[in-house]
This record gives sequence, C-alpha cells and structure tokens, in this order.
Amino acid sequence: MTTPILPGATLGVLGSGQLGRMFAIAARQMGYRVHTFSPDRDSPTGQVADAETVAEYDDLDAVRRFAQSVDVVTFEFENVSAEATSAAAEYAPVRPDGSVLHTTQNRLREKRFLADAGFPVTPFAPVRSLADLDAALGTLGYPAVLKTAGFGYDGKGQTKIQRRDEAAAAFHSLGGAEAVLEAFVPFACEVSVVAARGALDGTFAHWGAVQNAHERHILDVTVAPAASVPPETAREAVEITRGVLETLNVVGVLCVEFFVTESGKLLINELAPRPHNSGHFTIDACVTSQFEQQVRAVCGLPLGSTAFLRPAAAMANLLGDLWANGEPDWATALAFADVKLHLYGKAEARPGRKMGHLTALADTAEEAAEKVRATRKVLKKETDDRIHRP
Repeated sequence: MTTPILPGATLGVLGSGQLGRMFAIAARQMGYRVHTFSPDRDSPTGQVADAETVAEYDDLDAVRRFAQSVDVVTFEFENVSAEATSAAAEYAPVRPDGSVLHTTQNRLREKRFLADAGFPVTPFAPVRSLADLDAALGTLGYPAVLKTAGFGYDGKGQTKIQRRDEAAAAFHSLGGAEAVLEAFVPFACEVSVVAARGALDGTFAHWGAVQNAHERHILDVTVAPAASVPPETAREAVEITRGVLETLNVVGVLCVEFFVTESGKLLINELAPRPHNSGHFTIDACVTSQFEQQVRAVCGLPLGSTAFLRPAAAMANLLGDLWANGEPDWATALAFADVKLHLYGKAEARPGRKMGHLTALADTAEEAAEKVRATRKVLKKETDDRIHRP
C-alpha cells in the first residue's frame, strides 16, 4: 500500500510553465513545498515555487540532485526524456510513471498503444520515408494529416495533405523526423475528458466531457459541460477515459481529447498525461480543481470532489496577440464581476503564446461561453481602438 506524502513535504515538478504554476499554487495552498526543474529562469512555475533548479533535462546528474531534494516527482510538460524520468526515479517516485510519459509523448507509440488496447482511434500509418508516405496515402486516402511523431503541440509539426502532389513538400517540411499519417476525420465537434486516478486504490474521478473550440490549432474556448453532445456520448467519453487511465496504470491527472464524428462516434485524438488547458475552468468552477487533484493523486491522498459550484462554466484563452498594441485594459475587462482573470507571469507576449485565461460560471453552458467571449472581446476592442488613436 502506498504511504501518503503529507503536507510539509516537497513536490518536484519537471517543467516550469503555466501548468506547473497552477499546480504549485494548489500545492502551497495545501501546505506543501514545491521545487521546479527546467532550463528556464524566472519561469511561471519558478515565480511561485519554493525552489527553482535551472538545468537542461538531459543533464542527468542535475536531475538526480533535484530528485534527491523532493519527496515525489510529477511533470507538467511532456517533452522530458525517458532517461530523465528514469534518473529521477532512482531517488523519488515519479507519478505518473515514466512509462506513461514515454507512451504519450510520441504520437506513433500512443496510437499503437490505443489501437492495440481496443480504444477507438483514427486510422493511421507510420511514416519514415517518402515511400512510406506514398503507400500510406494509397491506403488512407485524401485528405490526410501528416504529423511528427514527437514534440508536437498546438498544431505544430503537422500538415494537411489534400492531393498527391502535396505529399513530397509535406514530408520534407518535417525535416526527416519520424511521422504518422492520420486519415482526416470530418468531425462535428471536439470534446475532452480530464480525469484523475489515485495511488491508494486506483480511485477514478473526472469533470465530465467538455466541449472545445480551436482557432489556428490552439484551444480557444472550453465549455463545461459539453453543450451539444448527447448525454450518452458524454458518458461513453468518460468510460473510455477511465479505461485509458486504468490500462496505462496512471497515477495522477490525464486528459483524453476526442473527435466526435457527424454520426456521433468518438475517436481519440490524443492523450496528455498531466492537467490540461481544457480543465482550467475547474479552478473556479469545481470543489476540487484539476491541479489540487494532481497534488492529491501523486501524494497518495484521497481524491477530492469534482462537483460543480454552478451548473456550467466556460474558459477562454488569452493569447499574446492581445498585447500587440500595448497592455490590454484589464480594468475594463474586470468590470465583468463574475468573470475571473488568470495570468501566467510570462515576461514576453508573442502571437499564439498562452498568456492567461478567463473563466465564467453561469446557469447554462451557453451563458458561460457568452460571458467569457464578451469579456475577451472588450480586451480585443480596446486593443483595436488604440490603433486608430492619434
């Protein structure tokens, strides 16, 4: 039986972005200390952590020293090598286990795991050469999406191939990296389920299926619960997610992203073995946030209630584009008294970079989505207005 890691202990985080920041805030609220490890100094996580180690992930001696200073290691960032997690595991438990990270940080390994376990996925084929790509296109047809097997997120490292004469350019754009070709799915909407599995007895907790809208391949707005998905589809998404966590033997938080086809069929798009952007609303909307749940799970504590404080919630991302003409007018946006602002402490705003988010609670999903969109529109409008000022 797992011995609980109690408040007062030090939790180690591999990675130092906004997910680690929100994890650290939840951990410190519960009385834990937090030590973050990444190549970045004065990072979003480091700003609120008790200690910040600045080193490369492949500096295994530094990883070992870090692991010796903490009681458990978790991560908020997938692109950490298996060697790094193995080095950390020499001195502290790593949760989720490094094998989970190894599977989910590579699209081809992930697809094969899901398909072999009988989970619903889009048809796919491995691609290591142009000849592989030609053969895969002959099998899967057009259009299809070519994706790097590793190190891709927010639409990076992927190209849609509409015709045969586009194949060579798409392949060469990946720079020879191992890739996977996926059949294009004409989906009706995208949903995700963020869930947790505990260390004590495999207890499962979730926040239901939520609906996601993307812009430029980046999550734009999440609505909870998923407003346009039938209840039976939402329940099926949760059960598939439970199966994924149990089959992978996850201890911690994991998100399963789905396509919902026009016929209502669920297909897994990808897995994220950590808290997820589509679960940020839980900080304000639920008894236990995804970040507190991560703390509870990796520390071997009972999982908390995922009940909603209001019937519905929505989250809207704030990207660096909002800063294009100066600091957004936060005071005007915060005049929406029932909308919450979260900023991540990033020093530089760049187009497409996630700088923060807004959350709104309401009696219906539609009302919550309208609130966060209206608040963000004020920020956009203020930015646009400044363009025309003398």
